[in-house]
Amino acid sequence: MKHGVSFRKFSRTMSHRDLMLRNLVTSLFEHERIKTTLPKARDAARLAEKIITMGKKGDAGSHNRAASFLLKPVALSNLLQTFSKRYAERPGGYTRVLKLGNRKGDNAPQAVLELVDNPHDLRWEMTARAVGWDLLQDKVQKQQVSTVMKHGAGETKQVLAAEKRIEFGEKGGVLRPQTRWNVQKLLRYRGEEGLNELSEKASTHADKLLATPLALKSMFDKKKQIEQHNLAPRPIAGQKHVGETRSVLDMSKGRLGYQRQAPSKVLTMKKTFNLKSHHV
Repeated sequence: MKHGVSFRKFSRTMSHRDLMLRNLVTSLFEHERIKTTLPKARDAARLAEKIITMGKKGDAGSHNRAASFLLKPVALSNLLQTFSKRYAERPGGYTRVLKLGNRKGDNAPQAVLELVDNPHDLRWEMTARAVGWDLLQDKVQKQQVSTVMKHGAGETKQVLAAEKRIEFGEKGGVLRPQTRWNVQKLLRYRGEEGLNELSEKASTHADKLLATPLALKSMFDKKKQIEQHNLAPRPIAGQKHVGETRSVLDMSKGRLGYQRQAPSKVLTMKKTFNLKSHHV
């Protein structure tokens, strides 16, 4: 019976397992992002949440317990000076586990364990790019491409402020439901400063999406002046461009998709082959 078993054993002794988890939490506090297997990331995240809560209390007892758990002084200094101030208004949820697929070799599930709101937050970067794509997609569908290229995405901050007020499950808005949900989670404890930063990143990514085709076209024109037989770059199969309404799965089925012959043609070919073979 599994009474009182709270952590995985990892096929190690208790001392080895505890030291391994302490090392993972120390590396997390030192670098704010680590890559490990999924079970180790989940168990290390539980311990990291408790240590950050100790650092937020600020009393002598919590300080001594955190200092005895962490293996490096730099991790303790980051906990007391940086993380306790960063997560002062956040009641919990200081870590995030992102799956990375299976590892080559032993096929073990990999994951990235990171502290939320860190300077290189992966969810923050992905959400900013998704917001830039959705805003540009909406602009291209409503306006001409030349107008969008002159003014860019525009009004990103106002759109994000409006999307932040939309409750989960309600229809409307510019962003996709999952992108809107990620925006609301990221901006819940960041306030006005976070809203400005996210809108700036989204606008920058939208401008890159607009500038990339123009840059490729200018490079192709220069190469064509040097070599007349230079062909235009072919689009990647399944690549979704700005303003495209079809899904990536439908586009990837183009000429690369396997097209079966009609049943009538297959039967006709079989009958003809049988008649010929019989006649011979």
